[in-house]
Amino acid sequence: MELDSKIERIVKHVIDDVEHNYKDKHTSQLDTQEILEIIENAQRALFPALFGNRETISEFSNKYEIGGHVESIYTLLVYETTRALLYHPKYAKSPKFARKEKAKQIALQFLDKLPKIHEYLKTDIQAAFDGDPAATSFDEIVYSYPGFYAIFVNRIAHELYLLDVPLIPRIMTEQAHSKTGIDIHPGVTIGKYFFIDHGTGVVIGETTIIGDHVKIYQGVTLGGLSTRDGQKLRGVKRHPTISDNVTIYSNASILGGETVIGEGCVIAGNCFITHSIPAHMRVTSQSPELVLKPDKNTSCYEI
Repeated sequence: MELDSKIERIVKHVIDDVEHNYKDKHTSQLDTQEILEIIENAQRALFPALFGNRETISEFSNKYEIGGHVESIYTLLVYETTRALLYHPKYAKSPKFARKEKAKQIALQFLDKLPKIHEYLKTDIQAAFDGDPAATSFDEIVYSYPGFYAIFVNRIAHELYLLDVPLIPRIMTEQAHSKTGIDIHPGVTIGKYFFIDHGTGVVIGETTIIGDHVKIYQGVTLGGLSTRDGQKLRGVKRHPTISDNVTIYSNASILGGETVIGEGCVIAGNCFITHSIPAHMRVTSQSPELVLKPDKNTSCYEI
């Protein structure tokens, strides 16, 4: 049958690709659901009053509940990092037991970072509450603010990125991206008290550095000037540095690795910036001229 021949052709094409490019990987695929479970267990471990067992109220039971979530993070991270290390040039040819031992080291190092992550997240919640008059409580921010969720996932992914874990940090942040519309690369360095208000359409590139007490609005891009040279730019500082106490309003674009926005600056909406700005500047773009013409269909033309 004609259909059979087409199926055979597609199967041969795909199998040849697997044998050529994925022979050592296709039996150890990453499980994206388990990676998402790492995020969920981190929520339960760091915010047990909101995401943990609602029946658990005593200090004794909380201790063991949190411990269980931390153990789950460790177990899942070991499993998935063992697989992810197949994509690391140093460990791609290593036997599974060697990759697993390295994964255990990474997982333990990551657990050491959880208190710091929690400390920073508490400052992010405070920044959101202080910066948004619509916020009614800290719990509302943790439960429902897309900006906080994107920051939460990024702080977890960033520590794994610093531990040189392949793929997993990007899978985490892209999950947050798809859920919130906020695209933060796991390589981004973010200080304390970071607040993304509304957030839809925010893009923050890999080598961006963000200081303390920074607030940004929807549609902001902290990006590179050009990606024309592709892989030649790997490892190069391509994205801007945002100093402490900067506010960036909606749809502003700040581009380039040498671009530094000085402390205390306010960047108005729709600005396009490709050079450094001194500290304590208010930056605006010239408003386009508005042309007002009466609408002949309105009642003001009725006699």
